[in-house]
Amino acid sequence: MFASRRGFLFDVLRYHLGWVDQRGRLENTSRRLHFPPTLALASCEALSGDFHTALPAASAIELVYNFTVVHADVQVGSPDPQERPSIWWVWGPAQAINAGDGLHALGRIAVMRLGQQGVPPPRVLQGVAALDQACLTLCEGQYMDLNFQDQLMVTSGDFHEMLRRKAGALPGCAAQLGALAAGADDAVSRRFHEMGSRLGMAWQIAQDIADLWGQGGDGMTVSNVLNKKKSLPLIHILETASPSTKRELGTIYMKRVLEPQDVSRIVDLLEQAGARQYAEGKARELVQQGIGVLADMDLAPQGVELFQQVAEMVLGGHP
Repeated sequence: MFASRRGFLFDVLRYHLGWVDQRGRLENTSRRLHFPPTLALASCEALSGDFHTALPAASAIELVYNFTVVHADVQVGSPDPQERPSIWWVWGPAQAINAGDGLHALGRIAVMRLGQQGVPPPRVLQGVAALDQACLTLCEGQYMDLNFQDQLMVTSGDFHEMLRRKAGALPGCAAQLGALAAGADDAVSRRFHEMGSRLGMAWQIAQDIADLWGQGGDGMTVSNVLNKKKSLPLIHILETASPSTKRELGTIYMKRVLEPQDVSRIVDLLEQAGARQYAEGKARELVQQGIGVLADMDLAPQGVELFQQVAEMVLGGHP
């Protein structure tokens, strides 16, 4: 996909993917595959016993996932989300948008390579359509998420709809593509899509918990509520807390810019309300629902074990 491509754009993309530094020099970095493409491979292996057919699908999902990361970095102004400067921080927002668009185009090219794995052309086109629909749904969810930042009160219903679109679309598509690569029919592929969507929602909740509490449990992470992002723990406390707690949260969120001490106070209030435990319980519930979608399918024992490992990855906040 990248070996024969030359030019500034692809140097920037290689930098984002962790293969080179800002000057284009090779770096010895080992980066694990993200959760959504891993789900594509796991779905294919669970159905066929071999993940190799789904490699183009996993590549496509990984590229599209990174497209969303690059654009999100610009949208939230995150300078170093992956412990190195973002594309927009080094080369500016305009080039970051250009790079994100390039990743999206490469993702579409990658999924078309399912044909080289023996997937019939009509099924390849079905895969391309599924990827495009996932991107559209994801953008709808991202719009909702950004819009929530300007609202103090967000209902749990609206939040879960946003989560289904933003966090569920790409993992759902990944599982669907994995099933498609394994030769599954449309009914099975739809069930895998539903499974992936629920796991994706749980995955986002787990990441939000890790992001909010941080390694030290103090909310001081690379990105957190400083940008007024609404996550499930915060939605829970806004719906269930006492009037005095809601007033205090409202006072904090009325500020034009939040400060680190505001984040610490929000985390204290969340702890007192049991919001972390509530969100962790919701993540576990979504994982159980997702795995339950496949409960009556005749998966091989190794397939069942594989999805148990995926579930652990989801709840562990694996990127």
